[in-house]
Amino acid sequence: MEVKKGVIVSLGYGKYFLSDKIVGFVPIEENRGPARRTLVYIDGVAEPVVASKTEATMLKDMSMEGPNEIECAMALDLLERILTDFQHVGRMLRRSIKDEVGLDIDDLEKRVKEVFASDDPSAVQEGLFAQEDRD
Repeated sequence: MEVKKGVIVSLGYGKYFLSDKIVGFVPIEENRGPARRTLVYIDGVAEPVVASKTEATMLKDMSMEGPNEIECAMALDLLERILTDFQHVGRMLRRSIKDEVGLDIDDLEKRVKEVFASDDPSAVQEGLFAQEDRD
């Protein structure tokens, strides 16, 4: 991802920094709220700045990539987190969830792994939208 140089990025609540001085984002997980969404690391500033905007919003503001590229990267990150979380769900719970609400974690896990295993975008497309899903 390439950063637009010299663009002023709003962190929310009157906090602004140049895009080329922002070096990192960390989503706030504890005590997160409307005014506390992301820690932003700024070159030359000792402590991270608390931003009220999400890292995704600020990345869109400072990136040269189009919104679709950023959203794709974020979607892949989300899939990776989901895959990690699926690995903590035991067999008995998976079976119970499938019986209770029809959510097949084994199938979803397989499909997410296919996304990461494929270098061919058309194969991913076919894997995500299998024939049995359309019937």
